[in-house]
Amino acid sequence: MREEGKKDGGEVERAGLCSDCAHARRVESARGSVFVLCDRSASDPAYAKYPRLPMRDCPGYAPAKRGG
Repeated sequence: MREEGKKDGGEVERAGLCSDCAHARRVESARGSVFVLCDRSASDPAYAKYPRLPMRDCPGYAPAKRGG
């Protein structure tokens, strides 16, 4: 199992912009499926709760802050 926060090239390719968006949260089901939850959907109905991936263009995209 990978460490949380580390992404391989395949995951970045599959998720597109969501892979490093401040509003995206990675959700893993009990069966091991992985989804991306958009937190913006909680306050703005224009955003899908679970967007279709890869997301190539999104007006709500905000780069995640990197700890360092």
